[in-house]
Amino acid sequence: MENQFTKVAISAMVNAPVAKVWDKWTTPADIMQWNTASADWHTTRAENDLRVGGSFLSRMEAKDGSFGFDFAGVYDAVEPHKHIAYTMGDGRKVTIDFTADGDTTKIDSVFDAETQNPIEMQRGGWQAILDNFKRYTEQ
Repeated sequence: MENQFTKVAISAMVNAPVAKVWDKWTTPADIMQWNTASADWHTTRAENDLRVGGSFLSRMEAKDGSFGFDFAGVYDAVEPHKHIAYTMGDGRKVTIDFTADGDTTKIDSVFDAETQNPIEMQRGGWQAILDNFKRYTEQ
């Protein structure tokens, strides 16, 4: 059954080999370093059980303590160094594909948009997190 959500795509070319990209994407200590859309937010906790049926959780909070939320879901597919798919708690789906090309890796992600915020705002936020991942991984 196809869901009713609008699909939104983002991507980035990371100047790092796929093994490093995969490691930085999936290791909780690394996730806490890059998983933020702006400098006034941070990820205070990350858990990751990277297997089909396994769950993940990232606690994202405003640095001023004004707001925070858990970003969580369950893995539907995991193909090391190639593909991750998961379902968030509200039923929305996300896919992430990693395409290796020598010392660079293309990340393509497609996510179901939620209905509370404009699509462009959501795309911008998710792209900002992906861009932050790129910077963190390339340093």
